[in-house]
Amino acid sequence: MKLTWHGHSCFTLEAGGCTVALDPYGDGSVPGYAPLALTADAVLCSHEHGDHGARDKVTLSGKGCSIPVEEIHTFHDPERGALRGPNIIRIFSAEGMKVAHLGDLGCELEPEQKEKLKGLDAVLIPVGGHFTIDAKQAKALVDELKPRVVVPMHYRWPGHGYGVIGPLEDYLELCGDAVKYEGNTLELTRDTPAQTAVLTYLG
Repeated sequence: MKLTWHGHSCFTLEAGGCTVALDPYGDGSVPGYAPLALTADAVLCSHEHGDHGARDKVTLSGKGCSIPVEEIHTFHDPERGALRGPNIIRIFSAEGMKVAHLGDLGCELEPEQKEKLKGLDAVLIPVGGHFTIDAKQAKALVDELKPRVVVPMHYRWPGHGYGVIGPLEDYLELCGDAVKYEGNTLELTRDTPAQTAVLTYLG
């Protein structure tokens, strides 16, 4: 399974001959990030805000995608959506592995929701706070769920991301297992060791 980070919370997931684009951002919606021009078999968005729901930035192949997906309906804020609306977590099962994209999770998860997220091979998790859970909340959730690989997203770094959200370092300071990649892709296999995978934005 191949995970490619395109900036902010946008990834493509490739597995079993299928490519899924996740949470594409609109042009100019996130400071510092270049316009997207992706090609995929499917596009899925955790919610409809401009920095996550820009489906027009993805050209669909037309062949469809057969990767099984389970949805968990959550909220973008701790007030059950009253501030920013709903959020959808998606769990993908392919090649004998499970990967979850948490979208803009901004609330505590219910016990039954956490159960569905246990045993993950990788989790793509927001860590920046303000609009989502923050670094400490993300680390607490990771410690409870115990995914094998953690990929932080939705954070600020020099010249990129919203000024009101926290920097990546806030999360990495809580971890002792960060692995920094020179590229923006992670080849996830059943043998990939436990780690916090920091992918590099390539523009």
